[in-house]
Amino acid sequence: MMSINVRVIALIALTFASVEIMGASAPPSGAEYFPVADLPASMNLPFSEAVRVGDMLYVAGTVGLDKSGKLVSGGMPAEAKQAMDNIAATLKRHGSSFDNAVQCAVALADIKDWPAFNEVYRHYFTTHFPARMAFATSGLAFDARVEVQCNATVGAR
Repeated sequence: MMSINVRVIALIALTFASVEIMGASAPPSGAEYFPVADLPASMNLPFSEAVRVGDMLYVAGTVGLDKSGKLVSGGMPAEAKQAMDNIAATLKRHGSSFDNAVQCAVALADIKDWPAFNEVYRHYFTTHFPARMAFATSGLAFDARVEVQCNATVGAR
């Protein structure tokens, strides 16, 4: 069964709760929701690949799937690289980059993979490292070893 990053769910819940408290019944004004672009439409995934609110881009948790929707082979290093490449493509598609990343969350199927993940992760940031948290899970979507989620700033439209 597919899991969604707990932080993304919490962010969405808090967003809608704050809108409800303010008396509105719709998503935040100006929020843009972007469907998943790099995977087959037949997967019919129930989330957006990214949501933009103002100058912030919230990228959904991403595992190491290739364009066919299959998990790449090669274990942690290959999956981490593919997940980070997928996030880079999403950021670029929506006007941002890892240089604009301010926060990332990392879910690991096994916390023992943390050093191996860090070896891959550090190659994606050239000017700074964003704030980050990492946690171990009891399982990830597609039996992945790692899922990464990032938030980044974007320029004005």
